[in-house]
Amino acid sequence: MNEKELPEQLRDDNLSEETKTLISSLPSTKDFIGKLYNYQGCWYYPNTLQGVLNFQKGFKPQETDIIIASYPKSGTTWLKALTVALLERLKDISSSDALHPLQSDNPHGIVPFLEFGLYLKSSTPDLTKFSSPRLFSTHMPLHTLQIPFEDSPCKIVYVCRDVKDVLVSQWYFRCAYLQKELDKRLLESLFESLCNGVGYFGPFWEHVLSYWRGSLEYPKHVLFMRYEEMKSDPAVQVKRLAEFLGCPFTEEEEEEESGSVDKILELCSLRSLSSMEINKTGSKYDVHHSNYFRKGEVGDSKNHLTHEMENKINMIIEEKYKGSGFKY
Repeated sequence: MNEKELPEQLRDDNLSEETKTLISSLPSTKDFIGKLYNYQGCWYYPNTLQGVLNFQKGFKPQETDIIIASYPKSGTTWLKALTVALLERLKDISSSDALHPLQSDNPHGIVPFLEFGLYLKSSTPDLTKFSSPRLFSTHMPLHTLQIPFEDSPCKIVYVCRDVKDVLVSQWYFRCAYLQKELDKRLLESLFESLCNGVGYFGPFWEHVLSYWRGSLEYPKHVLFMRYEEMKSDPAVQVKRLAEFLGCPFTEEEEEEESGSVDKILELCSLRSLSSMEINKTGSKYDVHHSNYFRKGEVGDSKNHLTHEMENKINMIIEEKYKGSGFKY
C-alpha cells in the first residue's frame, strides 16, 4: 500500500510549514507504515500530529461537552454507542418511525474524533452543527487535551482494556485497512513497538496512567472505566456511566419489565450494531464501517500471542504501573 492509499491521519501530506519545522526537531522512529514523532510524550504519525496541534490551538471546551477517550482498540466504538444511547433516551421522538441515531450513522460518525477528524485540517472547524451536550472523542493522552477542569465542568469518559487484547485487536484492524491477510510479522512488529513504548498514541502505560491519575484528581470530570468490567457486569457499568453523565436511570425506568438498561445494552450489543445496515456499508476515517466490529471478547489474545509475548508484556506493564495505585 502506498502513501496515498493510507488513511489520511497516517499520512504526511497535510502539514503546515510551522509543523514541518517543529517535527524536524522532535524525536522520531519508523514503523511499517511510516514515521512517528514524539510530541509532549506521545507518538503520532505526521498528519495526526497536525490535528493535535490544530486542536490545542483552537479548541474551546463548553460546560456541557462530553469527550470519549481511549487508547486505540480499547472498546471505543462500544463506549460511543452506549453514550449516544444513554443521552438519546432523554429525547422525545415524536414519530415512532424515526430511526435511532445509531441506525442512521456509525458511532464514529456521530461522535467524531477531535485530532484526526474535526481538527485534522483546521484549527477553526465549524462546530455549530453540534447541539448541547457536544459529544467528541479522542485518543490523545489527558495532559494533551489541556482542559482546565477548575474552570470547565466538561466531562471525560475513559475506557481502558487489557493491553494484550488491544494488541491483537490492533493487528486485525491494521490488516483490514492495509488490505493484508493476517500477517504474523505485522503482529510481531506491533508487539515490539508496544514493548518499546513507541507505538501510535503510545506509550500505552503512560496513556492509561494519565487518565487514571486524572480520575483520582478530578473524579467529577474524569470517569475511568475498564472494558473487562463493562463486559462482565454491563448493567452496573452503564448505570455508573449514566450517573456520571448526569442522566441517571429513574425508578420507573429500572422497574420496567424490559427496562431501559436492557434496551440500551441490546441496542449497543456487538450483534445488534454489526447487523445494522449502516454498519454493513460506508466508511469513516478511510476504514470500512464493518471493520469497527470484530469479536469484542476478553482474553482473545491468548489465541494469538505466545507465552513469551504475554509474559514480556505482563512484566513491562507491572513495572510501569508500580507505585501508581493502578491495578492491572
